Amino acid sequence: MSDNHAVGPITAKSAVRFQDPLPDAVDAVIIGGGVIGMFTALFLNRRGSRVLVCEKGRIAGEQSSRNWGWVRKQGRDPAELPIMIEADHLWDSLDKQVGGRTGLARKGIFYLASTQKELERHAEWLDVARTHQVEARMMSKADLAEHIDQGRSGHSWAGGIMTPNDARAEPWQAVPAVADLAHEEGVMLREDCAVRGLDVEGGRVTGVVTEAGTVKTDQVVLAGGAWSSLFLRRHGLSIPQLSVRSTVARTVPLPAVVDGNAVDETLATRRRQDGSYTLAPSDYTEHFVGRDSVRNLFKYLPVLKHSLNETALRPGAPKDFPDAWGTARSWENDEVSPFERMRVLDPAPNRKIVEGLRAHFAERFPDLGKPDIENSWAGMIDAMPDVVPIVDRVPALPGLVIATGMSGHGFGIGPGFGKVIADIVADKPTGHDLTRFRFSRFSDGSKIRIGPTL
Repeated sequence: MSDNHAVGPITAKSAVRFQDPLPDAVDAVIIGGGVIGMFTALFLNRRGSRVLVCEKGRIAGEQSSRNWGWVRKQGRDPAELPIMIEADHLWDSLDKQVGGRTGLARKGIFYLASTQKELERHAEWLDVARTHQVEARMMSKADLAEHIDQGRSGHSWAGGIMTPNDARAEPWQAVPAVADLAHEEGVMLREDCAVRGLDVEGGRVTGVVTEAGTVKTDQVVLAGGAWSSLFLRRHGLSIPQLSVRSTVARTVPLPAVVDGNAVDETLATRRRQDGSYTLAPSDYTEHFVGRDSVRNLFKYLPVLKHSLNETALRPGAPKDFPDAWGTARSWENDEVSPFERMRVLDPAPNRKIVEGLRAHFAERFPDLGKPDIENSWAGMIDAMPDVVPIVDRVPALPGLVIATGMSGHGFGIGPGFGKVIADIVADKPTGHDLTRFRFSRFSDGSKIRIGPTL
């Protein structure tokens, strides 16, 4: 059942690959077939649980096949870093288990600084790295010249920091490969199968109602990405999740000017297996204003003040987007849900941004000039006010676990959080302090503490 999706991100036009019959009952249902949902299913199944994944559209159809493909420890929030270190080891073993189909390559990650002030800001993270015994080091301007070909008159960086053991993978290959592995090991997968709502009896979860029928279960994991808030609101639960659009472009194959992953104040690059580059703006996303934007404004003020110039506000989301003004907030279990009206959230890329990426690349590598673009796309990143996810049981609704708001950091850490969530569902110790990711932190009076925004 292998399908590399080598042309670009997975969309609603991609073939349906998994159509397992709905069982009457399972030990756990995972809502969402992205990177978090698939790794959770894999590890839960390995714990002996009978697991069903329901995906409204396509496995990895949304942000899980549209992200930068970075597998990084560098720059992580201190609370995420131990989980990411575990994820790092899991990537190696899982890549072997799928015959190298994740595209994993350990080429290092560079955070580059154009000014001394920016270099000092990056250097602050080295204390976090030392605490967790992560190999990371400062790079002088001369050091960078050994790793990055800046051309005869390219951009001049003051220096940077590097984590040499960080990696990259190919998102639209990796998550389908993990899905294949999970399916082969016994996980039931169903695409084009939206979960319309939860069955709740006596104040706890007893099942899910899908568009194809009801499945009994007492454990549900909501890993719905940008759709999670909408799903929860239908059940009277509220989280301050919003989403932002990020545009990405892929060049034609080019000479190797940087073989790893690199980012500065404007441009992020990643060399791909075929010699092309993924390009993305490091400092710019777009938010479509909707009802949740207004509702959660005050919770987002701290991060807006922190990165005011990095998010452009758009007047309204396109039709059927999760927070579009016309998207239904309530529906009955026998009615078509918003999740069926938008099988795959596939936002159009911003063409002006794509042209800007070409210009920024040419500035840094003038010998190559503006690269030809093979294709471009965009994804909706599910974000939280403090830039770290919610990964927790919902106290008010026993049987429901939420894993959402990965804030653009979910791909690389996916195996680690997948294992953590499997442990939560199984009521086993996770081996990690999850206090930072608790469900109640936005309602218990805690001060919002912003994590790293990259």
